[in-house]
Amino acid sequence: MGKDYTEIVVESFLPTSTAGLHGKVHIRPVAGQDPFLPSMFVECSKELSEDYEVGTKFLIKAKVTSRKGKGVFIYSSYKWRYVVLN
Repeated sequence: MGKDYTEIVVESFLPTSTAGLHGKVHIRPVAGQDPFLPSMFVECSKELSEDYEVGTKFLIKAKVTSRKGKGVFIYSSYKWRYVVLN
């Protein structure tokens, strides 16, 4: 894992609109972790959005990145461990 990755707290949530998104539940950073903004989506293990209640918080290692056609988002490998905080 590269040194560009930072431990951040994220939470599962239900977006107001799922147009252009995959799935019903998504992951976003908790406020107050600049540059990890709550308006950004997190690409990570599907376990976080499928195996826990909406609103559950997790500690993950992640970084801000971008990919052509996806814009800026937060990435954490689906293979990496995470900690359930609540």
